[in-house]
Amino acid sequence: MNTSLLSRRANLLHVIFAAAMFLTFGTANAQDALMKEAQATFKPIPSKAPVIKGNPATPVKVELGKMLYFDPRLSKSGFISCNSCHNVGMGGMDYQKTSTGHGWKQGPRNAPTVLNSVFNVAQFWDGRAKDLAEQAKGPVQAGVEMNNTPENVVKTLNSMPQYITMFKQAFPKEKDPVTFDNMAKAIEVFEATLITPNSRFDKYLKGDSKALSANEKKGLKLFMDNGCAGCHSGVNMGGDGYYTMGVMEKPAEAIMAGDTGRFKVTEAKDDEFSFKSPSLRNIDLTPPYFHSGAIWSLKEAIQVMNTSQLGSKMSDADLTLVEAFLKSATGVQPKVVHPVLPAPTDATLKPALD
Repeated sequence: MNTSLLSRRANLLHVIFAAAMFLTFGTANAQDALMKEAQATFKPIPSKAPVIKGNPATPVKVELGKMLYFDPRLSKSGFISCNSCHNVGMGGMDYQKTSTGHGWKQGPRNAPTVLNSVFNVAQFWDGRAKDLAEQAKGPVQAGVEMNNTPENVVKTLNSMPQYITMFKQAFPKEKDPVTFDNMAKAIEVFEATLITPNSRFDKYLKGDSKALSANEKKGLKLFMDNGCAGCHSGVNMGGDGYYTMGVMEKPAEAIMAGDTGRFKVTEAKDDEFSFKSPSLRNIDLTPPYFHSGAIWSLKEAIQVMNTSQLGSKMSDADLTLVEAFLKSATGVQPKVVHPVLPAPTDATLKPALD
C-alpha cells in the first residue's frame, strides 16, 4: 500500500474521530448549559417543611392541625372538611371545575392544590390571604363552602375534651388556647408539611443529568426559550406573583368566566384579570386547569397559555415535549394517615343543613 493512500486513510480517521469528539462534547456542553440555566431559573423542593415565621411547629401542633384539617365538624353541615376540597390523596385538590360546598352550592373558582402551597407568595387565586393561617379561616366562614362562624367553631372544639387537651399542649403559654386563630395556626403548620420533594426534575436540578429523558430536556428547553418560566419559576414553578390573563390574546370566555381576578381585592385597574400564577408542581395530578376549571387537558392548557400570554403557537410535537417535561416535576406525594378524630359529646353542635 502506498504512502499516499495510508495518509488519506489516516486523515479520514482523524476527521471521523474529531467529528465524534465534537458531537460528544458539543452535546455535553449543551446539556451542561441547559442544566445551569434551569438551576438559575428553578429551585428544588426542600426535603423538610419550611419554618413558619411566628408560628413554630411542634409535633403536637402538627397533629392537631391534621385532625382539624380532616374534621368535617368545622363546617355547619358537619359534612365538609378542608380535605373535601383539598384532598391530600388526589394531588391536594378535588377534581371539580369549582368546588361543591354547603347546600351543594358551587364555588366561584377552582380549588388550588394545597401541596407545596406554603411556598406561594400568598394564598387563593387572587392572593387575598397573606399566608396559610389566614387562608384557613376563609373557607370555614364562606357561605358557599363550610358556612360556619368562628363562635360556633370554638363551641364545637370546646365540647370535646381531647381537643381542649391538645390545644393546651400545642399553645402552652396561652390561658385560653382554644381559639379560632389557633385553629388556623395549627392547620397552617400541618399544611406546611404537605410538600412533594424528589421529583425527577428536582434530581436534575441537583445535578443528575440522567434524571430527565431526552424528550423531557427538550421540553424544558422549550419551556424556558418560549418564556413560560417568566411566570412559572422558582421553587414552586409559579405562585410567586400576579399576572394578567390574556397579555397577547384574551382566552375564551369559558376560561375567563367573567372573573376579574385580583381586581376584586385591590380595585386597581392594573390588576384587572390578574391572577396569582399557579404552581406547576404535580400539574398532571390536578386537572381541571385555570381559575375556572374550564380545561381538562394539560396539553390544551399549555397551548392556551402559549397563545394568550406569549402570542405564539407551538407545534403539536412541541406541546407534547413541554407536557412531558411538566410531568417530570411531579414529586413524592405526602403519605398522610387519616387521624382518628375526637368523639363528640352532648355539647357538640349538631349538623345544620339550612
